[in-house]
Amino acid sequence: MAANLLIVESPAKAKTIKKYLGNEFEVLASYGHVRGLVRKDGSVDVDNDFAMKYQVIAKNSKHVDAIAKAVKEADNIFLATDPDREGEAISWHILEILKGKRLTVNKQIKRVVFHEITQTAIKDAVAHPRDIAFDLVNAQQARSALDYLVGFNLSPLLWRKIRQGLSAGRVQSPALRLICERENEIRAFESQEYWSVHLDSHKGRTKFSAKLFQLAGKKLDQFDINSAAINEEVLAKLANQSAVVTQVEKKRKSRSPAAPFTTSTMLQEAGRKLGLTADRTTRAAQQLYEGIDIGQGPVGLITYMRTDSVTLSNEAVEEIRHYIGKNFDAESLPKAPVQYKSKAKNAQEAHEAIRPTSVFRTPEAVKGFLSPDQFKLYEMIWKRTISSQMAPAKFDVTSVDIEVGAGNLFRASGQILAFAGFMSVYLEDEDDAEDEDNAKLPPLEQGDQLPIDKLYGDQHFTQPPPRFTEASLIKALEEFGIGRPSTYPSIITTLKDREYVLVDKKRLTPTDTGEVVNKFLTEHFTQYVDYNFTAKLEDKLDEISNGDRDWVPVMQEFWKGFHKQVEEKKNLTRAEVTHEALDENCPKCGKQLSIRFGKRGRFVGCSAYPECDYTRSLNADPNEVPEDPVEVEGRECPKCGGPLVLKSGQYGKFLGCKNYPTCKHIEPLEKPKDTGVTCPECNKGTLIERKSRYGKLFYSCNTYPACKYATWNPPIAESCPQCNWPVLTIKTTKRRGTEKVCPQKECGYAEVIEPPEGKEPKG
Repeated sequence: MAANLLIVESPAKAKTIKKYLGNEFEVLASYGHVRGLVRKDGSVDVDNDFAMKYQVIAKNSKHVDAIAKAVKEADNIFLATDPDREGEAISWHILEILKGKRLTVNKQIKRVVFHEITQTAIKDAVAHPRDIAFDLVNAQQARSALDYLVGFNLSPLLWRKIRQGLSAGRVQSPALRLICERENEIRAFESQEYWSVHLDSHKGRTKFSAKLFQLAGKKLDQFDINSAAINEEVLAKLANQSAVVTQVEKKRKSRSPAAPFTTSTMLQEAGRKLGLTADRTTRAAQQLYEGIDIGQGPVGLITYMRTDSVTLSNEAVEEIRHYIGKNFDAESLPKAPVQYKSKAKNAQEAHEAIRPTSVFRTPEAVKGFLSPDQFKLYEMIWKRTISSQMAPAKFDVTSVDIEVGAGNLFRASGQILAFAGFMSVYLEDEDDAEDEDNAKLPPLEQGDQLPIDKLYGDQHFTQPPPRFTEASLIKALEEFGIGRPSTYPSIITTLKDREYVLVDKKRLTPTDTGEVVNKFLTEHFTQYVDYNFTAKLEDKLDEISNGDRDWVPVMQEFWKGFHKQVEEKKNLTRAEVTHEALDENCPKCGKQLSIRFGKRGRFVGCSAYPECDYTRSLNADPNEVPEDPVEVEGRECPKCGGPLVLKSGQYGKFLGCKNYPTCKHIEPLEKPKDTGVTCPECNKGTLIERKSRYGKLFYSCNTYPACKYATWNPPIAESCPQCNWPVLTIKTTKRRGTEKVCPQKECGYAEVIEPPEGKEPKG
């Protein structure tokens, strides 16, 4: 056993670092977190300075034992977990475990930090170790304690007042509020009609269009022409007039490159440009950082991907400028390095932006060693980094005013790219961006008489604000200061996993469950889903990590108000939370109707239930007369023996007992399809096809609830060649075609069966 032991988080990273340090070092992985809060009430002692009860995470106990065994044989132990709060806390947890096992006596235990996995960075970090930074540890402990206290106090309330299995999170809940408020804006939006008036003309062989912006000497507002009748009146005034160029303005415009990637901007851009979810982007970035075998063993391809800094090291800038000077024309290289300043609060400027560890390692050079996601992300990071140190692009912009009759002005605009600069490498995408006016104009001079080829009006209607994409939600979270970049993927994943939101055409739409949970939290815990409150709490955590604030008073201040609020809300009835009275009476008994929340979402029901069983879908026509249920011949209720009837609900037709609500037995119209694949978790049941409450197919064990194993993709009875998991699944996407995929996230195995349409399989 080597005298030096270095501990990192992932086995991939351990393999890469071992190559650089050689036989003098043993390198082991903790496989992520080693200790967590005991998952029961009282694990954070609010009466004893928020002392926390930790336990070794069961699935990582064997890795902890391996580390303990190696520590016995080593003299020098280097804790080299990730260079952030979470990584600092993991190092501290490892140290605490070793102390508990009395393995730290006569041992030199130090913390080392590096932001890229290269030989130079690793050896420099080992040569300059430090002690554990307890300010960072305390900030992470405070975050864990806050999240625990919110979860263990709010979630039981949701279970009792709404439905079992729900949860609320400290940063997840304000994110859900953002999505629900946007949905309410869309519902409340009233579209307005407006018209734009255009002139088509030409000079020589070049055709162009101009838009009316001034009528009878007055500048037009958006809604000045708001009907077809007014549009016709305007066109009539403009008819039979001559068109004369009154002004030609030419100027040179510059466009600067975007800064190198931070975690947030990388997640946003990968969503917009590559179509990757935040979770997939994070996974691919982690793999690129930890190391990929590119023919000479594993190499870390990018710097650490959790950062809010836009700065680059002097060495990196020098290398980038050398590459630009060698591969582009002289005008593409600015005289001095381009400097960027972070817009994020409390940005860790000691960190670097996300960049390739070497820009001379081009995307094409490593493409054959990367998965599709890894390659697309690496290429985007590489191009963004190169472009950030290139000269601005330059445009020749022309604006022409054309008078048609006295005081009626049309404007035509166009721009020509005069110098590509950074745009020859990379151009940033935008959410819901409008197309720029890049029309080509002919040479025009003041006083030119122009032919009027066509005068016409275009009808428009104002559009509601768009629903959030993952990218635009991340942007909003960052602008409000909710959470931190490293938490964005888990926030979105939690909202989707809890079925608080659905993804439709890449847009996040709140479900009935999400809206009811949000309504409860915004009405009864207003302060704790308030954007400013959440942001200020994040700022306090940053101040703790910087050593400017003690963590215990922050916890005391939070807990005092929060605990009082929870106690006050325990007396709420379920009806107060889930019912919303309507100004409408029940057609069956005359009592008031209300919007209610059940297992399958929101519906309209009678307030006199169970005496009156009238219900209808939330979107159903209230004047429609309900049909009498049809009895199913030869079928009896297995619970009470009553007849089964065909019913219709929000999610389609199903069978239910006629004696409802006395008997509440229901069953699907068709029996679930059995795949015949043995459940890989319990090895007793088989996986059957089911539908989620939102109509999405999934596959789960037929012994449920005894076994809760489930997967979204169709399973096949084949073992994974990489991790030996006994089941693979079939996944089909437009980008990657049909693949055999291992359902174990940490494995990542995928084998193409059928490539995307129009693409040939490799090899």
